[in-house]
Amino acid sequence: MSVVHKLKGGRGAELRIVLLGLDNAGKTTLLKQLASEDVSTITPTQGFNIKSITCHGMKLNVWDIGGQRNIRTYWKKYLENTDLLIYVVDSTDKKRFEETGVELSELIEEENLHGVPVLIFANKQDVATAMPASAVAEGLNLHTYRDRAWQIQACSALTGEGVQDGMNWICNNVLREKQKQ
Repeated sequence: MSVVHKLKGGRGAELRIVLLGLDNAGKTTLLKQLASEDVSTITPTQGFNIKSITCHGMKLNVWDIGGQRNIRTYWKKYLENTDLLIYVVDSTDKKRFEETGVELSELIEEENLHGVPVLIFANKQDVATAMPASAVAEGLNLHTYRDRAWQIQACSALTGEGVQDGMNWICNNVLREKQKQ
């Protein structure tokens, strides 16, 4: 309980989160789900969306940046002072799986993300052809990320299933580390 009180009044009560992934992975749907907004109509993000949401008494400033190929070159400009990277993978899009893996591994190498925890949402689990989260983790070689905390979470941004589990991981792990600083 004392941790909650520290969070509500302390500096560590705010996190900067960058939400990335290829176009059509479900980033904006996920962000709207987190903000308890309507997810029935989503348009592709041209540029970025910013939302501040509260989770477990903590303010999360989430930057949802478009995933189209021509926008990805600008991702690096948004990484400074990032406390957490959320990377969304379309678990049904096997054709682009290699591409999403390359993008994630390049992000992990960025100096501004050195040691930054990563939450990977294996999205679209409500679709029958979705790869399970374990297969996504293996395909992305997540086991090789030894310099940071990471978690893979199966979810459906559309239905909300699994989203709260990912947010709980953020609050239980990332927050604990931030409080130590």
